[in-house]
Amino acid sequence: MAQFYRPDLGANPNNPFARDAGGKLIRRAYWLDMSDATVVMALTQGIGAALTNNHKRAHLDDIGRPYLAPSACPVDVLPPKRQ
Repeated sequence: MAQFYRPDLGANPNNPFARDAGGKLIRRAYWLDMSDATVVMALTQGIGAALTNNHKRAHLDDIGRPYLAPSACPVDVLPPKRQ
């Protein structure tokens, strides 16, 4: 089972990442009404910028847009180790 991001609903009960007790996305229409470019922007520069890549991938799979993962989940490139 995917590990979805669990926001603090006490601080923001209208969080677009909120899920019910069964793990179902509550504000699904919020995400489905967005264009692909807007979803990528929201996950990279907006409300989802602080999420881990694993949380972003799980969310994209859940809303039926797994093909956006390469754009929304930047690859962490580490510098080579010095000897």
